[in-house]
Amino acid sequence: MDKRDYYEVLGVSRDASQADLKKAYRRTAMKHHPDRNPGDKDSEAKFKEASEAFEVLSDEQKRARYNQFGHAGVEGQTGAGAADFADIFGDIFGDIFGARHAGRGGGRRQGADLQYHLELSLEEAVQGVSRNIRVPTKVRCTACGGSGARPGTEPVECSACGGIGQVRMQQGFFSVQQTCPRCRGEGKQIKDPCSSCRGAGTIEESRTLSVKVPAGVDTGDRIRLSGEGQAGARGGPPGDLYVRIEVRQHPVFERDGADLHCDIPISFVDAALGNDLEVPTLSGRVKLKIPSETQTGKLFRLRGKGITPVRGGPPGDLLYRLVVETPVKLTSRQRELLNEFRQIQEEQGNRQSPRRKSWLDGVKRFVDGLRG
Repeated sequence: MDKRDYYEVLGVSRDASQADLKKAYRRTAMKHHPDRNPGDKDSEAKFKEASEAFEVLSDEQKRARYNQFGHAGVEGQTGAGAADFADIFGDIFGDIFGARHAGRGGGRRQGADLQYHLELSLEEAVQGVSRNIRVPTKVRCTACGGSGARPGTEPVECSACGGIGQVRMQQGFFSVQQTCPRCRGEGKQIKDPCSSCRGAGTIEESRTLSVKVPAGVDTGDRIRLSGEGQAGARGGPPGDLYVRIEVRQHPVFERDGADLHCDIPISFVDAALGNDLEVPTLSGRVKLKIPSETQTGKLFRLRGKGITPVRGGPPGDLLYRLVVETPVKLTSRQRELLNEFRQIQEEQGNRQSPRRKSWLDGVKRFVDGLRG
């Protein structure tokens, strides 16, 4: 009997992605799995057919040969051994049954990633800086080379799972694989543990690392230091270290993306008559010309005086917001002059306070409307 086309078996197109193939195989295998169809020879055959199709199409080299030559191109290369088939089964159903064949790698696992919070001033974040940080972590035990076993000995195969790292349990019509409780999925046991690390394969240590922070970073940005995380179990590769940036609040400037904001308090005399003020920037002081009759809340923009984003792009702007202050602790002479000023202003009929006049007119219309 001729074999069916592998794409037809899984019900996917010939340009299907690996994710689509995996999804299709999951669906077909779940439907025809022998544990769900005990004694059904047809389902068993379809399950094996789907497994063979997925084995070929999930391998890029085999898939290329199959696409070019058909079944003849992969003849003799299908029907994986029990160990290989178990790996395929574990990859697909691992999230459903908890099947992860950790023992296949002799217990080697990648180390955990670490995170370090690095606090910077606004100036450091804007300009970039190099900082040394001290990181507590776990590193590979040099005495046993990370194996966890006493030097001169080796971990032995777990007697409970036979080195697979999984044990099979029957739950209804499902045969469920679970992590071996004795070896915790590593497939190996340490009979004679290393005295330095007590069988863990890692020891705690603090390291000093140099972190180069690029210019323009902001709170929440992360810098990845590859391989600087915790050491892997049983000699596995280390994880990564992520340095998370925290920028302290600045006493003068407030950041908004690439822009900087700054409130400038001025006297009502300067606001009314105008003046030249010295105002701060991150690189020094500049003069800002305040025109006469300036109102509180007025914004002045210095283009390009903000922050150059860390991911590229033009620098932002520096925006100043004027806040007119009411004078306090007035002298008697100042009160006398202000009273005289108020009298003159009232004689002008509030023409010099256009916003106040328009507000009063609006209030009057509102009240008259209530009365009507």
